[in-house]
Amino acid sequence: MTNSFDTDSPPSAPGSHRWFGHPRGLATLFFTEMWERFSYYGMRALLILYMTAAATGANPGLGLGTRDAAAVYGIYTAFVYLLALPGGWLADRYWGARNTVFAGGCIIACGHFSMAAPLIGLPVTPSFILGLTLIVAGTGLLKPNISAMVGDLYPEGGARRDAGFTIFYMGINLGGMAGPLLCGLLAENFDWHWGFSLAGFGMVLGLIQYRMGARYLGDAGLRAIAQEDTGRKPAPFLPLVLAILLAVTFALGSAAAGGFVITLGLIAKWLGAAVIGVAVIYFAYLYFWASLTSDEKKRLTVIVWLFVLAALFWSGFEQAGSSLNLFAYTLTDRTLLGWEMPASWLQSINPLFIIALAPIFGTLWTGLARRNADPSTPMKFALGLIALSAGFFVIAWGAANTSPENPASPAWLIVTYFLHTCGELFLSPVGLSAMTRLAPRGRVGQMMGVWFIAAALGNLIAGLVAGFLEDLSPSALFWKVAMFTGAAGLIAILASPLVRRLAGDRR
Repeated sequence: MTNSFDTDSPPSAPGSHRWFGHPRGLATLFFTEMWERFSYYGMRALLILYMTAAATGANPGLGLGTRDAAAVYGIYTAFVYLLALPGGWLADRYWGARNTVFAGGCIIACGHFSMAAPLIGLPVTPSFILGLTLIVAGTGLLKPNISAMVGDLYPEGGARRDAGFTIFYMGINLGGMAGPLLCGLLAENFDWHWGFSLAGFGMVLGLIQYRMGARYLGDAGLRAIAQEDTGRKPAPFLPLVLAILLAVTFALGSAAAGGFVITLGLIAKWLGAAVIGVAVIYFAYLYFWASLTSDEKKRLTVIVWLFVLAALFWSGFEQAGSSLNLFAYTLTDRTLLGWEMPASWLQSINPLFIIALAPIFGTLWTGLARRNADPSTPMKFALGLIALSAGFFVIAWGAANTSPENPASPAWLIVTYFLHTCGELFLSPVGLSAMTRLAPRGRVGQMMGVWFIAAALGNLIAGLVAGFLEDLSPSALFWKVAMFTGAAGLIAILASPLVRRLAGDRR
């Protein structure tokens, strides 16, 4: 397939240029993902704050209650990841990952600019709905396929690929750190829509960089396996894509109509059941009708287990954008030298820790592998859940005696985010690598989609859990999350030897 981004010169092989000892194409994907995450996390840090801000005043928001805003947040973030499965399928079967990533980035940029459209006098609610829908669709195209392209750069696999994904994860978090700082400064101190606009410009910069660096990708992301050559019938995902897009419009349209309390609660529950149903149907299709070999079915069982653990992890971790963000806004002392910093700035703590710790973890995995002491992938997932639970125990303790008159020190959130970051580094970059390693032949993009469906389910649950802040104290809510995720981590530790054997290798 011709590289549509670089028709004037032949593509370079991914190994012919080096970047810190890795393929030069990793830099192209690193910076593309960095700007995409700048746009996504810059907007996400504002989303629930904007929705709960008063609808009148100098910088008006949407004026929603906590439960309603958290439901919108959960539905939106779930759809962001839910569309990753059809996005991966479209790349695998038709467009190729490279073209799909570029198309997705263009749609994302349009979404952010739509959310900023009230700056030029367009109506607030329709622009908000259209913007969220476009971001959902674009991220579904971009997110799974750019990660699959990273895997293409490491055909040899092994610990070096884990290290490459960890470096790639640093790009995610550079963008995730800068986005809330810059978008939050504009949004909270001037106008929410200026923050949304800056997120759109960030995505545009990412697209420019992606096109300029395409020559270093070699064959990564090009559609090498034609549908007729796989010997397998494609899953009927086009109707699923249309159904999901209709569901997005219905959910957000119902919100715009004002039926938040009843409609969004029901939609969130139905969506959770639908996500689980889609996952079950898809895995059943692969097991019974996709002509997988016996070894591929064993590895698929491992993918199912990692899917469950990942969904549990993200249901706690993604409280950062909802309940923990609201805790930072209402119950945390943010005064610094007489100036109150934006609450959204605390969303940059996690990516800052990622930037500091990712090289350490990447070096750790490589060093342990040389000594045959690298923990298995299932064990890393279990340790990630334990670290997540420890973080919630900390914030539950810090929130116990907090009130608007006696706000908590930011140190409680900083320690919590440190522990959550450790859990994330145990689980997330390793999970990305595992999906590409365990995927059946010709289905790498789809397995990346499966990984992001786990994130979709976790994000939806996170939004629903955050809504309980209307009935529970923050301390009680955080304590319950800590207990649940801790129990899941202990079960995962006990199950890890069996899961490792099913994977067919030590890792």
